[in-house]
Amino acid sequence: MNRKNIPKTDSIQELAHFWDTHDLTDFEDELEEVNESVFELGTQLLVPLEPGELGALSALAKSRDTSPVNLIREWLIERLEASSAPTT
Repeated sequence: MNRKNIPKTDSIQELAHFWDTHDLTDFEDELEEVNESVFELGTQLLVPLEPGELGALSALAKSRDTSPVNLIREWLIERLEASSAPTT
């Protein structure tokens, strides 16, 4: 079996797909027990996109080896941090 690394993502969907297609016993040496909650769902916001926008977003996310959701979240956090930064 061609072993891949466990994905480093917060996406439940991505992790579920990974574990649906891989065997946990192949990664026993990488697992560690955690006591705190790993997945805490926040509030979700629906953002309507045109088909072309979604296609462009998906292609860009794929080129950066991430998901469209993670890419949008990264952009949003960057903008929020930039808008709250003190100006000189």
